[in-house]
Amino acid sequence: MTKPTLTTITSHKGQTASAHVAVPEAASADNPAPGMLLFHAFRGLTQEFIDFAETYAEHGYIAAAVDLYEGKTSEDLSVAQQLMDAMDQEACTDLAVSWADWLRGHAACTGKIGAVGWCLGGTWSLNTSVATPVDATVVYYGDVDKTADDLSSLKGPVLGHFGTEDEYFGKAMVDRFEAEMAKAGKVDRYTNYWYPAGHAFANTGGPYFHDESATSADDRTWDFLKRHLS
Repeated sequence: MTKPTLTTITSHKGQTASAHVAVPEAASADNPAPGMLLFHAFRGLTQEFIDFAETYAEHGYIAAAVDLYEGKTSEDLSVAQQLMDAMDQEACTDLAVSWADWLRGHAACTGKIGAVGWCLGGTWSLNTSVATPVDATVVYYGDVDKTADDLSSLKGPVLGHFGTEDEYFGKAMVDRFEAEMAKAGKVDRYTNYWYPAGHAFANTGGPYFHDESATSADDRTWDFLKRHLS
């Protein structure tokens, strides 16, 4: 497995798009692997999420940890909030879709891709799956407040991980999402799990990390991806 390498492409709309890409050692045109888009939390593409790319490659996926902040990161919560508030939705969608297409076209990719994200990244794993065909989507405590119309283009199944003590994204939002998935005729494509933890419980570098919940969520994620991307 190669260490994550900073890779830059030109997006469909002419932006410079960066990601840290890790490839399984055995992956090749003769032995292709599925691809995974990874989306960072609101502090930006910190080392934690670059390390996640390596972890996903170790599990057999060509992993691209996408940078939605143009190289900016901050451990200062107020600055991170400013970075998130400054995001241009159309530009970020262009970045995400461009990386999805890049992964699908990778010489060592099977053509199947998934998306996973944490917090802000969970929001963008779902946003990406709405914007372009994705074969499996994983949301770790992200914003899933979508309408049935939004979800009409969703192709693959969605797996959600949420904490019962999450003060940002709680049961009311998840219940609405399930109702909208039902309206879209896709309720059977959504599986959700609740964990006795707060927000960001699976962010290994964060103060709210909850080991037992994170391990359980990750195990379910590996099983979900294996079933839908193999």
